[in-house]
Amino acid sequence: MGCRSFAAALSVVVAAGAAGVVAQTPTTHRLEATPSTVAYGYYWAEAAPVLRIASGDIIDVDTLLTNSPAGLERAGLAPDRVQASLRRIVTEVTGDRRGPGGHILTGPVYVEGAQPGDVLEVKVLAVDLAIDYGYNGCSGFVPENCDRSLPVKIVALDRAAMTAEFFPGMVVPLKPFFGSMGVAPTAAVGRMSSNPPSRMAGNLDNRELIAGSTLYIPVFVPGALFAVGDGHAAQGDGEVSQTGIETSLRGRLQLTVRKGESLTWPRAETATDYISMGADPDLAVATRIAIQEMVDFLARTRKLTKHQAYQLVSVAGHVAVTQLVDRPTMGVHVKIAKSLFR
Repeated sequence: MGCRSFAAALSVVVAAGAAGVVAQTPTTHRLEATPSTVAYGYYWAEAAPVLRIASGDIIDVDTLLTNSPAGLERAGLAPDRVQASLRRIVTEVTGDRRGPGGHILTGPVYVEGAQPGDVLEVKVLAVDLAIDYGYNGCSGFVPENCDRSLPVKIVALDRAAMTAEFFPGMVVPLKPFFGSMGVAPTAAVGRMSSNPPSRMAGNLDNRELIAGSTLYIPVFVPGALFAVGDGHAAQGDGEVSQTGIETSLRGRLQLTVRKGESLTWPRAETATDYISMGADPDLAVATRIAIQEMVDFLARTRKLTKHQAYQLVSVAGHVAVTQLVDRPTMGVHVKIAKSLFR
């Protein structure tokens, strides 16, 4: 069962058709970022869907970096290089249409058939750089290192080589991913800030979620109300200065409703690893959640006792701090290689 997907391993279903609600022939829906198709700074059960799709359909979606035209121009970017879509959204989406967070999220997308208790599978089919620059700021976990007199740093992106020369002679490989992919929380939560990650995923800032990965998110409201944004061209685990190389992205995501399966926290898989996640204002609690999620997954899917699964995580798993800067919440993830299971 080593090469089976996380969705297949997630739980035992009663019948073959119970694993998911999938369109017969997936349709691809183009979703541009405009003032009428974004949720500026929030996930919300009462947000009106900007698109309705069948389970298994694909969205070809634009997302915008988390900055303003004025902020980019202060950093030295020429005004004609600022995306027209970003300028329109920042100008037109104002007042109570914003907040409480700061990310420009494209969506929400209503996925037919999704109900509370289901799992939304998000296959990241492609992630492309929409522009040839990004930016990096200085704040985050140890902000006393920052020179507050300096603006954010504009970083040129070499889309052919997929690298960025961050400082002279220091070249960073580009591995673009969406920092935020999430669903709406329950109605009782209200309009939830886009800043912290949670059980509904959101601003995970998990650098593993590149093209070819799959994210699994618990569903809390009908239709799931999926939204995406906070593009990164590159980022290290921890994202210690509060930003990676922030940029605008275009991606292709396949959204499929999984019935007969359940999750407490988001999980993911890549071509090589299974990944569990946890988040909490207390880093120790976040770490415990992520470890326990992996132990429970291994015990359920690999016929191990929890004793054995915990031992396996200790000798072959990798615990990493996902992010330290989406205060008050911090994130941790645990990776374990698929190659262990023959």
